[in-house]
Amino acid sequence: MAMTENTEALVVAETGSNEHTSYVDWPAIIAGAILASAISLVLLAFGSALGLSLTSPFENEGLSAIGLAIAFGLWLVWVQVSSFMAGGYVTGRLRRRLFDATEHESDVRDGMHGLAVWGTGVVIGGLMLTFGATGVLGIAAGTAGNAAGNAAAAAITELSDEDRIGYAVGSAFRASAPGETDPTDARADATSIIANGIANGEIPTSDRDYLATLIAQQTGLPEEEAQARADTLVSSAQAIAEEARIVAERARKFSIVAAFVAAASLAISAVGAWWAAGWGGRHRDEGTVVPVWFDRLR
Repeated sequence: MAMTENTEALVVAETGSNEHTSYVDWPAIIAGAILASAISLVLLAFGSALGLSLTSPFENEGLSAIGLAIAFGLWLVWVQVSSFMAGGYVTGRLRRRLFDATEHESDVRDGMHGLAVWGTGVVIGGLMLTFGATGVLGIAAGTAGNAAGNAAAAAITELSDEDRIGYAVGSAFRASAPGETDPTDARADATSIIANGIANGEIPTSDRDYLATLIAQQTGLPEEEAQARADTLVSSAQAIAEEARIVAERARKFSIVAAFVAAASLAISAVGAWWAAGWGGRHRDEGTVVPVWFDRLR
């Protein structure tokens, strides 16, 4: 009786490494983005403390405005680049490698995960600034310069409609010579004349003469001395306005430079995140041992 031996082939399906739904490892990306955000928040708080220690509320004391701006820019660049590099490295180290690609492709995927960390961190930072979750850090990194420039420019170059109408009405009802006027009303009238002249860039001769007459009537000074005092008042007001314009212009330029520095530092940090993620991926593949303080306690 012939016997037939049946041989069954055992097929083992390889699972795990080639079965995936996406090349994007979101847990690693989120971990890196959270770490980068935490590091940047801590360093910005530390930098704010250093900045406050270098400034002074008194004039001609502490670090100058230019020096403070340079220090702030350098610190911002260092904070962003270092925090995103740390987050990128962690993501590259934690990313689960899928052995279905060449070494070059794996390195590219690591780098792209670093860019994903950068993008996620930028979105988180933008949301924090938008909703004011960063407190004084948001103010320092946000619209302080713009607000100062806009407020100063508005105070100098523009009058409200009510102010302009009030000046026009006052001019229409102005007598050839002021009579007995309450000092408060006289001061308000003079202030309106000065404000309108500063807004228009010039105080007409008729307004100057009326100011001199108003001063003479209120103070009892001779006409020549009252005219000299009126000229001094106009010169002082113009000097104050010019100084305010200079401050507003400096604030505007500082805001422009700060915006460019922020954009440049973000671009540099994107490159740093790509490189650090690739570095972390190589350490993951090579099984590089991290420093001794991460060793398991024995």
